[in-house]
Amino acid sequence: MRIVIAEDDALLREGLALLLRAESLDVVATAENPETFLQAVDAERPDVAIVDVRMPPTHTDEGITAAVEARRRRPELAVLVLSAYVEQAFATELLAQGTARIGYLLKERVGRVEEFLDALHRVAGGGTAIDPEVVAQLLTRTRPDARLQRLSPREREVLALMAEGLGNTAIAERLVVSDGAVHKHIRNIFAKLDLAPTDRTDRRVAAVLHYLDDARHRD
Repeated sequence: MRIVIAEDDALLREGLALLLRAESLDVVATAENPETFLQAVDAERPDVAIVDVRMPPTHTDEGITAAVEARRRRPELAVLVLSAYVEQAFATELLAQGTARIGYLLKERVGRVEEFLDALHRVAGGGTAIDPEVVAQLLTRTRPDARLQRLSPREREVLALMAEGLGNTAIAERLVVSDGAVHKHIRNIFAKLDLAPTDRTDRRVAAVLHYLDDARHRD
């Protein structure tokens, strides 16, 4: 796995590089600003980019903009975005072009090494890893979508874990229920969210994006 890290905090940038190299992962470049990050993406052709949301010069949305541009240049690139706190608009901007090979984690998650590495490998493998805190905030908003109100408490739990990127077996293990029970809950979620099966839409992804998009339009 070839990795590029874009992080303006030198201590975190080098710490991440050391952590990943200790796991026998190939950190091919590190960057402290969006320009050098995109240059590294073009030159090194990495498999994964780990990108801070806020980078120089204004420390607003340069990192997320660079991540979106990197995906435009290399659609197969997996991107794991790190943020100091939940920024829902940035999460939805990143996910607007699809959820495959996309992750959005709070920086505090990096300190939980196993969780961070699990998210990294999940994203590199073509999956999605959305921080549980992002999911929690989306599912407990003061003015939720009417369809959300149709879900039972257990169905909300299942949807939250789906949004984190967990598969059915992992959800079953987390909730200590059977795979069959999880499958039933997911069928109910699709029905209550009016997500009919089609050849062009992944209903699992659509269920998650519905809430992210809803949150973006109400912020």
